Amino acid sequence: MMDYVNAFWIGGLICALVQILMDRTKMMPGRVMVLLVCLGAVLSAVGIYGPFVDFAGAGASVPLLGFGHVLFDGVKEAVKEHGFLGIFMGGLKASAVGISAAVIFGYLASVIFKPKMPK
Repeated sequence: MMDYVNAFWIGGLICALVQILMDRTKMMPGRVMVLLVCLGAVLSAVGIYGPFVDFAGAGASVPLLGFGHVLFDGVKEAVKEHGFLGIFMGGLKASAVGISAAVIFGYLASVIFKPKMPK
């Protein structure tokens, strides 16, 4: 039960801090998203984000910080296996399922709800 509680409050805290960042600065959402992915990768490289994900579970792995963590871990493993070429293939291999799910569910949502382009 505590795993769910930790995931809920950690994920909520991350989302609240990002919302405060977006409200208090003039950063565009795209830049905030890039900042979060890069921050997740940097925190993983330093060794901070891995134990954080172990503690918070989905609360830390689902936000964009977690995507940066997955990219870094994938690159790290691929570099161990393939050397220099692992830099280019590790992140895509590690995040392929998440990216595929986003594309598929995004397409299904567009088919179901028929979005209209603004005029």
